[in-house]
Amino acid sequence: MNESATDSYENTTVLCASSRDRRQRAFRRMGGTAALAAALLAGVATPGVAAADSRPASAGQDRPELQKAIQAFVDSGLAAGMQIRVNDERGEWAGSAGVRKLGASAKPPTNGRFRIGSTTKNFVATLVLQLVDASRLKLDAPVAGYLPQFKLDPDITVRMLLQHTSGLIDYTYDVDAEGKPVQGIPWQGKAWVAKRFHTYKDEDLVRLSLSKGPKFGPGKRWSYSNTNYVLAKLLIEKVTGSYEREMKQRILVPLKLSGTELPGARTDIRGPYAHAYYRYEDAPGQWKVIDVTRQNPTWISAAGDMISTTEDLQTFFSALNRGELVSAKLLAEMRKPHPESAALYGRYGLGLWVQDKVSGCGGTVYNHNGSNNGYAALMYSTPDGSKTLTASITSGDAEADVAKEFPKALDNLLKTAFCGKNAGS
Repeated sequence: MNESATDSYENTTVLCASSRDRRQRAFRRMGGTAALAAALLAGVATPGVAAADSRPASAGQDRPELQKAIQAFVDSGLAAGMQIRVNDERGEWAGSAGVRKLGASAKPPTNGRFRIGSTTKNFVATLVLQLVDASRLKLDAPVAGYLPQFKLDPDITVRMLLQHTSGLIDYTYDVDAEGKPVQGIPWQGKAWVAKRFHTYKDEDLVRLSLSKGPKFGPGKRWSYSNTNYVLAKLLIEKVTGSYEREMKQRILVPLKLSGTELPGARTDIRGPYAHAYYRYEDAPGQWKVIDVTRQNPTWISAAGDMISTTEDLQTFFSALNRGELVSAKLLAEMRKPHPESAALYGRYGLGLWVQDKVSGCGGTVYNHNGSNNGYAALMYSTPDGSKTLTASITSGDAEADVAKEFPKALDNLLKTAFCGKNAGS
C-alpha cells in the first residue's frame, strides 16, 4: 500500500490533526505504506451513476454486482471517482462510478491513466528478479557489493530489499529502533503541498534514511520501507546502466503496456485521466482542498512513481502470475510471505502481497495495492492469472471514516469479484 503519500485530500468535515495522523499510521501498518493511508483519507463530490465501459470488452455484459460494489466506494465518501476492470471466466468487464472532476458530471474514463503508487513496487521487484534470472544479480548477494558508495551493512541482501527486511528506516516517516518517531521528507499536509513540485534525487533519499540509523538488524524483522525500493532502482541502474530502459525493454514493450510510464520529474499525466484532490489544514482551523493531479513524483521514486491504466495492470499482473515474466523458481520465491508481515492485504513476499482467503471464500489471491496523494490503485490476481481485478480510486472532498469504511468496501469488492457473490451479501 504504502503504499506512499502524494495525492488525495482529506475529508470535507474537519478532522482534528491528531485523529487524522492516527488513522494514517493505522492504515500504514495495515497496508504497509504511508502513501495508501494518505491517499485513502479522501472523499467525493456528488456521486455519479456507475457507467459501463463503452469498449468491446464490456459490450453485452451485465455486471450490476460489480457496479454496485464500486458505487459503494463513492457513496461511502472514499472516492470522488473509481474505475475498475475485471477479467474472469465471463470475459473482461470495465466500468466506472463517481465523477472525473469535482463540479462536473462526466464519469471517470475507464481507459484513464492514474498514479499507481506502491503498485510500482511489484514492477520493480519483477524487474530485479528478471535480472537474477539473467545472472546479472544474485538474490542473496550483499547490496553493498553493488552500491559501495552508501556503506550499507554488508548483511543487507537484494532479497531483503524486495521483502522489506533490510531494517532501513523509511525516509518518509518511520519509527526508530526505540519506537520514537523519525521524520523524513514532507509527505503530507501543508508541508507536502508546498513541496509537491520539488525534484528529489534518489541518492539523497537513501542518505537521509541512512542518517537516521537502522531500525533493526538486517533480516531480523519485517518493516515496510520505501527506501528499499529506491535502492532497488539504483541497483538496477548499477548493473544495467538504465532503470527506465530496462523496465521498457523487459516489461513494458514486450507486454505492449502503452499506457504505462515512468514519469521521472514530469508533473502531468498524459492521455485521459480523472482529477484527484488533497485536503489539508492551511492554518489552524482553516482547511483547503486543491487539485493535485499535477505533482512531481520524484519524492517517492521507484517506490511508487509509475503511471498506468487498469488494462495495463491487468495485462502485467496476469502475465506475471502465469509465469511469463520470471522463472518458476523465482516466482515461487516471490510468493513466499514473511511471517511477520500480516496486514490488511495479506502477507508480504518479494514485492507481492499474498492473501490466503477473501471474505471466507477459499483460494489465494496475490496483490500489490498502492497510492499517491489523491490516487490509489488496486491490483489482484488468482495464482494462475486467469481472474484479475484492477482499479483506480481518485479522492475528492467528502468526509469518510477511512479506518472503518475502506476495509469494508474493499472486502465487499473482492468478495464480489472473486467469490461470485453479490455486493453486500
